[in-house]
Amino acid sequence: MSSKPDSDPTDSPSSAPPGPLHIILSVLSAFFGVQSEKNRARDFQQGRPIHYILIGLIVTLLLILGIWVTVTLVLNAAGV
Repeated sequence: MSSKPDSDPTDSPSSAPPGPLHIILSVLSAFFGVQSEKNRARDFQQGRPIHYILIGLIVTLLLILGIWVTVTLVLNAAGV
């Protein structure tokens, strides 16, 4: 019997590479500055850098596009 029956399965280290959802959530966490040291270390040990770089670029482009659309809508609503 395990000494921690209610332990979280994500606490145990695994050698499996992170999935797409995990990479996206990890990049979003880091993007907004709330990435934990534990998750950052796991990403650097198990993930491929190119995946995180590509997702980071996509998130950055989406943020810029969202700001541009918002500004355009506000300026159109103001009649400028």
